[in-house]
Amino acid sequence: MNSLTADGLQKTYGKTRALDGFDLAVPSGVIHGLLGPNGAGKTTAVKALATLIDVDAGAATVAGFDVRGQAPQVRRRIGLIGQHAAVDEILGGRQNLVMFGRLFGLSTSDARKRAEELLAVFGLTEAAERAVSTYSGGMRRRLDIAAGLVMTPAVLFLDEPTTGLDPRARNEVWQSVREIAARGTTVLLTTQYLDEADQLAARISVMNHGRVIAEGTPDELKRQVGGDRVTVTLPLRTPLDHVAERLSRAVGAPAVADDDAHSLTFEIGLGALADVVRGLDELRIEPEDLVLRRPTLDEAFLALTAGASR
Repeated sequence: MNSLTADGLQKTYGKTRALDGFDLAVPSGVIHGLLGPNGAGKTTAVKALATLIDVDAGAATVAGFDVRGQAPQVRRRIGLIGQHAAVDEILGGRQNLVMFGRLFGLSTSDARKRAEELLAVFGLTEAAERAVSTYSGGMRRRLDIAAGLVMTPAVLFLDEPTTGLDPRARNEVWQSVREIAARGTTVLLTTQYLDEADQLAARISVMNHGRVIAEGTPDELKRQVGGDRVTVTLPLRTPLDHVAERLSRAVGAPAVADDDAHSLTFEIGLGALADVVRGLDELRIEPEDLVLRRPTLDEAFLALTAGASR
């Protein structure tokens, strides 16, 4: 069952088409990444799915409810966490969560109980009485996510959740997001950090100009820009042409020579790496460097969005 669906969403602002036939299908209980360059329409898509704006055409459902015709039911089943923390920095962590619980309509006792559960889940119990202004960036972000989970949403929208955080804080937030999905909540993640999507998302949709231009697992998207590559950097006095010919026969793939780096690159996988090593041994050459390199999500993203722009 899909927790999120979008079919041909369109939204125009003046002469700008923010959404131009946006499609999406996200199964329940997974983390789905939504990537795209600035202005691609990511924020507009999230706002439309979260019922914050109406669209000009198309249909969408969230947790089984129609976004346009059943907005109140959708809102009761979602959490939305933007780029900037929404918690009160004067209050303590526990006070913030109790306040959010009361705003959602929980009784005081139920709000306190839910606050204790969330403080424990996000590792904030010891800091519960401290003012949020004293929290680190990672702690503050975890509290913000906890506030979005007071009502245990079926779907959580995370809009660039780690912007401005240091690597340690980012890892803390990543672990929290994984735990949210493990408990059954569907997460739609928009991010500018491609390594974040690579780490967290089961599948990724790449947007450009208001529509999805590619979708797949991180590995599937990477394979669209080529397979694994082995690069051999040779000693400076080694004749590149001669070695390229011999190694190409050994691995069954042509070599791309880089005279400046004095290296040879082969489009081969991990299984053929041993053939390269044997070929070098037969030639009695000890390489300066030997690297197996796989395409990155950054490369896939740049190739996909550049192609769509053209």
